[in-house]
Formats: sequence, structure tokens, C-alpha cells
Amino acid sequence: MQYEFKIRDLKESDISTVLSIYNDHVINGFAAYSEKELSIDFINRLKKDSLSFIILEIEEKITGFAFLRNYLPYDNFKHTGQLSYIIKPEYTNKSFGTMLFNKLVDAAKDNGIDILIVHLSSLNQQSLNFHKKHGFIECGKFKNIAKKFGQEFDIIWMQKNI
Repeated sequence: MQYEFKIRDLKESDISTVLSIYNDHVINGFAAYSEKELSIDFINRLKKDSLSFIILEIEEKITGFAFLRNYLPYDNFKHTGQLSYIIKPEYTNKSFGTMLFNKLVDAAKDNGIDILIVHLSSLNQQSLNFHKKHGFIECGKFKNIAKKFGQEFDIIWMQKNI
């Protein structure tokens, strides 16, 4: 199936929809760690801390988002960026994640970033596979650090040089 889509910068009017997509992952999976729905303040903090915050629109509807931020706020870490992306489940495995990833890589390079890191739940196999496919390697693991829906899980850190 062909989709009409575009990737664009976040607008203020997008924030409530972005929160809704995020909270859907909160209550239905392991892409978001929290067990409780989050507030607009959470998205506003992400927006404030982001070097790039982009929106995926498919058929003129917001269906996902992604952002890049510095890993830490210190000058000696400015070359290291942290990525995150969330896409509605019905639009995964259709190359949209790769498109968002590629846009964030471009933004990272534009900001002098040459190392990318991500952290994800060990129970999020789809995300683990996605990052391995895109050249990330596992560089750390916190064993059984979190629990969601009664299941313990690890937080896995992955890294890629660009």
C-alpha cells in the first residue's frame, strides 16, 4: 500500500496528539517505560531539550514522532546524541522508522554529533531489531531495573558512530 506522508518539524498544535501517541504506548507496550499516562508537561520538556523534534504525518494525520537531544548537557558530551522515536503500531515495519531515523542522523551531523545512543526495554524486540539493522551495537545493560505490567525487564543501551 502506498501512503501519502511527510516528515516535518513539531508545531505547538501537535503536542496533544504527540502525547496521545506516547500514552498509547504507555498503556499498551514497552516502547514507553511508564505504567501511568504522562502529562503535556512531559512532552514540553522533551521539546525544550531537543535539538530536533520531528513529526511523521501519514494521510494528513500525525502517526509518529522522533527527537534528538544531547546525551548530557556538558560541553565535553556535545558530540553524543540520544534518539527516540514512537510510531503508531499500524505504521511500523513500513520504513517510516528508517525515514525518521535518517532525518535525525542528518540533524545530528548538523549539530556536530558523531555518536548516537539509544536505550530501550529488553522486551521491545521490534526496537532491538530495528537498531541492530541500522548498525547500533549493544554497549550496556541494566538487568531487571524496571517492572511494567508485572514483568521485570532490562534497559539495554546501544550505540552507533556516524
